[in-house]
Amino acid sequence: MLRTNTCGDLNVHDVGKIVKLAGWVQKNRNLGGMTFIDLRDRYGVTQLAFDMEINAELCDIARNLGREFVIQIVGEVIERSAKNLNIPTGEIEINVSKINVLNESKLPPFTIENKTDGGEELRMKYRYLDIRRDPIKNNLILRHRITSKTRNYLDLKGFCEIETPYLIKSTPEGARDFIVPSRVNPTQFYALPQSPQTFKQLLMVGGMDKYYQIVKCFRDEDLRSDRQPEFTQIDCEMSFVNQEDVLNTFEGLIINLFKEIKGIELSQFPRITYKEAISTYGTDKPDIRFGMKFVDLTNLCKGTEFNVFNEAELIIGINVKGGSSFSRKDIDKYTEFIRSSQINAKGLVYCKYNEDGSFKSSVDKFFNQEQLNNWSEACKSSPGDLILIIAGEESNTRNALSELRLLVAENLEIRNNSEFAPIWVVDFPLYEWDKESNRYHSMHHPFTSPKSSDIDHIKNNPNDLIADAYDLVINGNEIGGGSIRIHNKEIQKIIFEHLGFNQEEARNQFGFLMDAFEYGAPPHGGIAFGLDRLCSVIGGKESIRDFIAFPKNNSARDTMIDSPSYINHEQLDDLNLKLKN
Repeated sequence: MLRTNTCGDLNVHDVGKIVKLAGWVQKNRNLGGMTFIDLRDRYGVTQLAFDMEINAELCDIARNLGREFVIQIVGEVIERSAKNLNIPTGEIEINVSKINVLNESKLPPFTIENKTDGGEELRMKYRYLDIRRDPIKNNLILRHRITSKTRNYLDLKGFCEIETPYLIKSTPEGARDFIVPSRVNPTQFYALPQSPQTFKQLLMVGGMDKYYQIVKCFRDEDLRSDRQPEFTQIDCEMSFVNQEDVLNTFEGLIINLFKEIKGIELSQFPRITYKEAISTYGTDKPDIRFGMKFVDLTNLCKGTEFNVFNEAELIIGINVKGGSSFSRKDIDKYTEFIRSSQINAKGLVYCKYNEDGSFKSSVDKFFNQEQLNNWSEACKSSPGDLILIIAGEESNTRNALSELRLLVAENLEIRNNSEFAPIWVVDFPLYEWDKESNRYHSMHHPFTSPKSSDIDHIKNNPNDLIADAYDLVINGNEIGGGSIRIHNKEIQKIIFEHLGFNQEEARNQFGFLMDAFEYGAPPHGGIAFGLDRLCSVIGGKESIRDFIAFPKNNSARDTMIDSPSYINHEQLDDLNLKLKN
């Protein structure tokens, strides 16, 4: 072994031991008669001491070691005279008697320290160096712990981990597929799975009544900071269950993870319907760590000469506790925000409830004190509060106020990353209407069952059907989603018809699943959690990239290995493909 201990092992109880350590040179400090090196590995940092009077030759070697040189040393553990109690090894150092340079290093393009001078793109290009820093290293260890605890929990619940294929059939629903040409089947293509959805349902037909898989999934879609073309799911399915069984099982998983990983005891998760979430928070991913619920002011605000309100489909507001202290400059910034092309609202109305009980609004010309007081009562305002109001078309107005609510909370620092507020959102619409394609699309996916109360009138009024579906949201982030599945062939046929599939298209795409339903498919349901997002929420960070070993950038590129890249003509010929000129 090149080492007897790691750089995080040793303390005062080890004084007098002869040890071998190996790792990277973090820092090198020449103090004249003494030279000190901080040696780092995955487990921590240990200080090495070289005394010029005892061994000048060894001290000279140490002084010439650069940052990130890989070395092995032999030495005696001694007690430090100047202790550093901020690190576990800070009471000792190693009096080095032998040093072996295992590999030299170029000067890194950024400092390998917790507070680095490297920008994100540079660090992604040299990701293997970034992983040496504690923030990324610890995030990857956290991810490992979450997956390990997840497996332990599900194993104890009787789930079986089963792998499903990566080379599958392309389907038109959902995001774009990544396509893989087949060499042995010319002009035919595989697709990489967006999820193992149909396979886990087939496993239920096969009698494997509790399945899970921590699995890579792929979606060829436009990226945002919280999206990656390849991502990881904790994918689960159960047979002979209803919605309540699924929610209880996986609520238990999340409670267990927070207890084991964070030492936090979460209570039972509240539940809210999709309709309530949209009307109360303007989103199906509500952050419930703070108040500022929407208040419908439509009836209270109409009927004056202020035409912006009179012409609006919806007028809604939020009450900001202590917000009357906001300056006009602060409010102007919020107005600019909601008028931006990203939000596209017409404007913002404010009403301050002053400490003396009077009101001051941006529409005093049109509304008297009594009317403003009515707004205040509806919003349950107190002296010192601020009401922010947006008006316009219903969908856009709710979305705009939702974004404003989050921004205000962020600025007030009440979105605390050390506080966790999970909530189940249930009873989604089964379909959403797409104006561009002029047809229905599944809100979740085409295998989601309608609520049992809707089954009898499934052929009629598709717009009114409610899905037996559920999402888990934590701190405004969708962590997971699932549903009770269709297990009846005739019901699945009707769903495909609603989605615009003719019989031939449905047969070509999903005939294998329809056939399986004819052989005694059990009632079943499940859920999939986004592991990357779950890690970032538990880790208290915004970006999922920090919890992925080798992520892609916003252009879906891996700048470290320069991928995607061109392939040569011989490979294209093997695949019967040609590039356009």
